[in-house]
Amino acid sequence: MARKRKHQPIVHVELDIDSVGFEGVSIGRLDGIVHFVKGALPGEHVRARVVRSKKSFVEAEATEILKKSEFRIDPPCPHFGSCGGCKWQHFEYAEQAAWKRQHVVDAFERIGKIDVGTIHETVKSPQVFGYRNKMEFSFGASRWLTQDEIDSGDEFDTRFALGLHVPGRFDKVRHIDDCLLQTSAANDLLKAVHALRDANPVTAHHQRSHEGFLRHLVLRSSTTTGSIMTVLVTTTPVSTEEEEFVASWMSLSQTLPEGSTIGHAVNDTKSPVAIGDISQMSGPGFLQETSHGVEYQISPFSFFQTNTNQLPILVELALNCAEIHSDDLVWDLYCGTGTLTLPAAKFAKKVVGLELVQSSIDDAHANAERNSIDNIDLYAIDLHGKKTIEFLQDMPTPDVVMIDPPRAGMHPQVVEHLLTLAPERISYVSCNPATLARDCALLSEMYTVEEVTPVDMFPQTYHVEAVAKLRRNTARE
Repeated sequence: MARKRKHQPIVHVELDIDSVGFEGVSIGRLDGIVHFVKGALPGEHVRARVVRSKKSFVEAEATEILKKSEFRIDPPCPHFGSCGGCKWQHFEYAEQAAWKRQHVVDAFERIGKIDVGTIHETVKSPQVFGYRNKMEFSFGASRWLTQDEIDSGDEFDTRFALGLHVPGRFDKVRHIDDCLLQTSAANDLLKAVHALRDANPVTAHHQRSHEGFLRHLVLRSSTTTGSIMTVLVTTTPVSTEEEEFVASWMSLSQTLPEGSTIGHAVNDTKSPVAIGDISQMSGPGFLQETSHGVEYQISPFSFFQTNTNQLPILVELALNCAEIHSDDLVWDLYCGTGTLTLPAAKFAKKVVGLELVQSSIDDAHANAERNSIDNIDLYAIDLHGKKTIEFLQDMPTPDVVMIDPPRAGMHPQVVEHLLTLAPERISYVSCNPATLARDCALLSEMYTVEEVTPVDMFPQTYHVEAVAKLRRNTARE
């Protein structure tokens, strides 16, 4: 017979908040124990409910702000707190930027434990809302209701939601029809999808049972042209209602800005990733963007930096750190659609780009051709694969290496191979200060980190990009 779980009493504490951690959660200390407190800001005195208590730390949620930070502001979004899209809308933007720099400093001091020549101030984004050129919305068969909605007594269809996941819950979706991070044209389309479903109530996909039709809505916007590229991801239509929904979706092409693309993709796997096999497409099939003097063609599921207005600054910093000369051979690892590869090719003898996703490499090839850039070689290859090093060993040794890996950073075999190659300069673009500091520490036996510049690509969130300049300080063996 199963033992009944004991009811745990609700415990509240009062404490001062003095800093913000890597994941955007504020930190305070009480009786020498670190408390991670959601919903609080540095400089505040709060009352918080203990959620989880361990020997070395406590997790809690602020329930009352007893002394408010001078940098606390009213969040403009009504979904703030229950939506996973933003964590810092209640934080004045200049302070967001300051703490993002501090996260980079802390990463090198506490994780990397290496000296850095200079860590510059954060380069702020010119737009703090409406800056995202891509959003991925989820359909869900389990709608999250706020306490205010529950207390209202109104009836809600909890079996359907279209919006963003609730923090920490892969199976719960917050129902929204407007997002402040994306363009007005993208929000118009999001509202149109809500209306389509109201007219034809097909089912949403359930993340636990893996049943249901509607899975994801991918929305991409071009800052350059104002056009939209959007894909509805579903399971394979098996009923008349589902086929009619797809037909109605595709008919929305008439309402989109000129040069837009609309598509339908099928994903029958259990993977929660917002991708699928394209079954229908109307429009050019790609999005066009211009940055740093290069025209980019972007496919529906290819990677491209989400803050287009901030991208030229990020690229310029990466190129400055690389110090590319006209006779240099450059490697661009994790090259994506060529965001760094193509601008670098304008200065180098040759650039070799390596990327896992074939569609991104296809886009990079198309981007090179449309910009008349012919001094690049591009390969679709898994840099973390077992046979990758054998492939790299057959390639000419680079003078400069540019790196822009995913959040997990570089695979240890890539770090080890870079130490073997010992290029003179490394330009490292990172979306995760922790793995950037870790990788720089691994390279420190041969390289000095001369400077790091945080770049805010994601206002209203704790995420920060950083560009590091590494120079070899020992001669080749």
